[in-house]
Amino acid sequence: MPVSGSCSLDMIVHNGIVVTASDQFACDIGIKDGKIAILATYLSACEGCEEIDAEGAFVTPGGVDSHVHIAQSAAKRLGARSADDWTSATRSALGGGTTTVIAFAVQTQGSSINEAIEAYHILADGHAVCDYGFHVIVTDPTLEQMNAELPRAIAGGISSIKIYMTYTGMKLNDGQILDVLLAARKHNVMTMVHCENADIIDWMTASLVARNMTEPWHHGTSRPPIVESEATHRALALAELLDTPMLIVHVSASEAVTTIRNAQTRLLPVYAETCPHYAVLDGSRMRKDGFEGAKYVCAPPLRDEPKCNERIWEGIANGTFTVFSSDHAPTCFHDHQGKQLGLNNNPHNNPLGNFRAIPNGLPGVETRTPLLWSEGVIAGRISPQKFVALNSTNAAKLYGLYPQKGTIQPGSDADLIIWHPESKRKLYKIENSKLHHKTDYTPYEGLELRDWPRYTILRGRVAYDGATNQVTAFESYGQFLKRGPSCLPGPRNKWLTEWRPE
Repeated sequence: MPVSGSCSLDMIVHNGIVVTASDQFACDIGIKDGKIAILATYLSACEGCEEIDAEGAFVTPGGVDSHVHIAQSAAKRLGARSADDWTSATRSALGGGTTTVIAFAVQTQGSSINEAIEAYHILADGHAVCDYGFHVIVTDPTLEQMNAELPRAIAGGISSIKIYMTYTGMKLNDGQILDVLLAARKHNVMTMVHCENADIIDWMTASLVARNMTEPWHHGTSRPPIVESEATHRALALAELLDTPMLIVHVSASEAVTTIRNAQTRLLPVYAETCPHYAVLDGSRMRKDGFEGAKYVCAPPLRDEPKCNERIWEGIANGTFTVFSSDHAPTCFHDHQGKQLGLNNNPHNNPLGNFRAIPNGLPGVETRTPLLWSEGVIAGRISPQKFVALNSTNAAKLYGLYPQKGTIQPGSDADLIIWHPESKRKLYKIENSKLHHKTDYTPYEGLELRDWPRYTILRGRVAYDGATNQVTAFESYGQFLKRGPSCLPGPRNKWLTEWRPE
């Protein structure tokens, strides 16, 4: 029997298996005014209501990619430029099932964090195709910035900050990190930390350069796993001292995974993120012929140890990792302001280049979700519910977007991925020519996946059609999302000494 009231709906997705982070059930999805209005069986449509038959396939929430770099480059000081602008990056996101991205506004030393946020609004406003929010990268945590400017940023919908333990012009010392963590605790914002020991990197790099060992793979030589694991241990110690929640971003080293898991076992409010490239690629990619290895230079680096890929998948399955993000950081390979900087800025004239000048980062906003679906769910490594948690729900909860984003329930935004039914799945070979970013390569070229999104729906509109590989959402359809605080566990009010924050 048709459900009464369904005639007022704008869209109905029939015959789907809806998956949330906790459940899986067969039903129809009724959508009205961009929101999920009803989950029920046998919804009937009236004239003007768009209908999609999911054909018994899984329907999951639209992806939330909470770590992307758009229209910026971490190697700006070297003259590098991003391959993507806000339109191309967000169009690419939709092509892979991601309906929300959270990117970074970067404070420069001596300036205000709100100046950085305002400048980033100018870049994004009217150009984003999917929905979006901002983190702010803090490089100059003065008392004024932490006590006056940070509350202003929070009022504008920014509820997370990122800090670096490496990179010239961005890294903070331990005292500055404590200042940031104290302010984050006071104002209830989430702190993201890039954990690498800058002094070890600098020392190792100087030694390698002196020996003219500057080929792309020596980027990994300069950053052995202990660089990441030591910094991770130190960051978590500082967080425990101040009883402050923390997210460790882009974890790659198995030793760092162990450190994080031990902290979580002690019930500290510690969260972790990993990325597709650490699950499916390894350090051998940096040893490809000629200068091709530059395409795979990122930080932390891809690891040579075979156990690292296994440990990443183990952490994905057992809950060590809260979120699975792309760390989309695109520069073109055939660009004198892209990866070619490693050949052009090459004082020792090494024919294979200078890893110090290669912009760090890989493109991946479009391939993130399909990789996790294919290599995780279809390959039998994780359940569909775990996929939803990692791909959508946990990021929405961690960064103050839940339940508007990250789930399928009445009142939530109608952001959906409709996959292919099992009987109609076909191998999908990743080829850069199929992707919607502006980068001239993908690190996953030739990798065969077992499925790709059939449809991406953003706020009740079909935004990507897999049959034609067309992103159908228009420029400026994306909306800025003002975020609230995290709804995951926070401070425990357990202290290591008699000291307490004022």
